[in-house]
Amino acid sequence: MRGGVIPAALQLASTPAAAVLHAIRVSGPVTRDQLAATTGLSAATINRQVHALAAHGLIAERPDLAGPKTIGRPKSPLTIDRDSLCVAGMHIGARRTVLVIADLGGRTLHSHVVLTPSGDQQEAIGQLCAQLAELAGRFSGRRLLWGGVAVGGAVDVETGVVDHRVLRWHQLPVGATLAARLDTPVSVCEHVEAMAAAELLLAGPRDGSGTGLFFYARETAGMAMTLEGRVHIPERGAGTIAHLPVSAPVLAPGLTRVRLQNVIGDDAALAAAQRLGIDPDSSRIVDERARVLGEAVALIRDVINPDTIVVAGDAFSAHPRGLAPVQAAFDEASTIEWSLEIAPSRFGVHVQESAAVVVALSVIYADPIAAVATL
Repeated sequence: MRGGVIPAALQLASTPAAAVLHAIRVSGPVTRDQLAATTGLSAATINRQVHALAAHGLIAERPDLAGPKTIGRPKSPLTIDRDSLCVAGMHIGARRTVLVIADLGGRTLHSHVVLTPSGDQQEAIGQLCAQLAELAGRFSGRRLLWGGVAVGGAVDVETGVVDHRVLRWHQLPVGATLAARLDTPVSVCEHVEAMAAAELLLAGPRDGSGTGLFFYARETAGMAMTLEGRVHIPERGAGTIAHLPVSAPVLAPGLTRVRLQNVIGDDAALAAAQRLGIDPDSSRIVDERARVLGEAVALIRDVINPDTIVVAGDAFSAHPRGLAPVQAAFDEASTIEWSLEIAPSRFGVHVQESAAVVVALSVIYADPIAAVATL
């Protein structure tokens, strides 16, 4: 088939084909013997999966990479095909949208940022889809496999329909619009869930066991949870942490009910700076924001008690001392006795880009043979 909306698969897959593709992607070039040792699959199963993946153009034999004393196919290195295939994705933010083209391994080939259009919602999504299609057209020498959209708001993953309060989008068919424009299957996912998936799927070898929390804070705030290598996607859509009550006398003085969403963005910092006659990057402002974030993360930590916590977004990274003030506030506020270090996203300032890419690749990674066979 061409086109259509397919739900993203935000998980570490365990099918033989997925396991072999994953091992080649993160460790290649690798031989069949090394694949058997890495995956625990039998030599016969490895050979079947390698044959099927190669037949669909996802991997390639690279005898030119073999050592001088290695002879025969079992010793011939295997790599993913980084030269013939690509995916297209976009992360739609409240103010800016990231457009990106990536190869099968998740490596960015090109990306750039455009302003998220305001006004009529159909015109806005049509404009963004046209811009992504134009960007994909520059890579006509590659076969475009899939499209992906990471976006805030409420996302119906089955249909790709989006409601976004800030953008004033209501029942907007984002997935269908992009699928028609690209003539490929498309997946659409809530953006913080996609960022959490990127940590699992794109950041190289990582133990996905246990429970993890992923927090994002920029102009908006969100949280996602991973359970045993799978991003938890609630049946009725992602929840919110924007309403969490906070104490912020510098950023929001005089208010009886202050919410996390009110104090984390640049607008709140600028308003406080103008009111106080100080710089937006002054310690009074950035220290309070770091404290608020640390306390908010600690509150959720105490409820769920995860094994890991990862954070991303400008609100977390804006302090001159990095995450140290957030960690200190977290340690002070959490009531759980054992310590837990807050880790930054391994994608840094490219976290939105990684979210778009992983949504476009997730179905292929989860079931590569079935996904590509339908194209």
